Amino acid sequence: MRLSSSQFYQYLLVIICPALVWACEVVSEPTPLQLPQPPDFLAMVVPADNPTTVEGVHLGRALFFDPILSVDSTVSCGTCHRPALAFTDGAAVSSGLNARLGRRSAPSLLNIGFHYKAVFWDGRSESLEDQALHPLSDTLEMGSDWSVVQQRLLQNDDYQQLFSAAFPQSGISRENTARALAQFQRTLISADSKYDRVQRGVAEFTPAEKRGWTIFFDAGYPQTPMAECNHCHMDPLFTNLGFANNGLDSSLTLLDFPDPGLGGFTGKRYDYGKFRVPTLRNIMVTAPYMHDGRMGNMPEVLEHYNTGGHYAENLDPNVRPLNLTNQDKADLLAFLQTLTDSTALTNPDYYPLPTK
Repeated sequence: MRLSSSQFYQYLLVIICPALVWACEVVSEPTPLQLPQPPDFLAMVVPADNPTTVEGVHLGRALFFDPILSVDSTVSCGTCHRPALAFTDGAAVSSGLNARLGRRSAPSLLNIGFHYKAVFWDGRSESLEDQALHPLSDTLEMGSDWSVVQQRLLQNDDYQQLFSAAFPQSGISRENTARALAQFQRTLISADSKYDRVQRGVAEFTPAEKRGWTIFFDAGYPQTPMAECNHCHMDPLFTNLGFANNGLDSSLTLLDFPDPGLGGFTGKRYDYGKFRVPTLRNIMVTAPYMHDGRMGNMPEVLEHYNTGGHYAENLDPNVRPLNLTNQDKADLLAFLQTLTDSTALTNPDYYPLPTK
């Protein structure tokens, strides 16, 4: 069929021009963000399918402090992870929906990006992306159904823009919500305590702090006692990222612990009663202590280890009577205080986004 001139131009307008307009549309890619690498820290492992970007971190920060993710819009990630408390909440066990109490305390999230092994007290998540989704559906925490949360996000103009900027190819989704939360958490770095400044040669320990350091790292034996702390709380993260039974509870068998810990996830008999070794960075602001918050202060914690804890078949061999004097314990506390990083605790980038 032969087209007239007018028909030909109509064809161009209807068929060709929209294609040209589509081809000219440029999808703006997210801006890569290089995270700082503290001296002596292992390189952070970032998944290839979730590179850290300016837009992704911005979205994750917004979501982290927004109760929009909970079923009744009352609980956010930031409810249990407060920046001023090293992203803990000061409670023995965290509370979620309708003030329901959970079973465990909220662990610190500072330096969580360097925890390349399983996270949570019981190790049930292998990545921050997987970890981010657990509280959303947990009935003791946020109790959400993703379809409900997704509708809220889709109806929110701000989040539509934020998701489009962070994930221009896919937008709002459950997976991208987890990716954004993980990206924000990877920015939560703590590496500017007095201890760090001493290591960099720009500060000095007091005599008490120095003696506490030698006790902590077993560096002065036999002139100073050995506290065996550094076997589990290794420099620079002050955790070995492992799991241990630190003698909190006695049990007739390994299946009798009130909280099975790692064993409840792996099903392995020898894992029962073991919990993730927490970081001691910023430990003086994260009371109460242990996975269930049973110890209210650090002197109580030191006395627990000084007496050797309770026996169990899988008790960590480094948990034994230490015979520390009151002076030894006071010096240990002085050293532990040097692990507080006020720069991280007050970093404005770790707090909620400024309100419009």
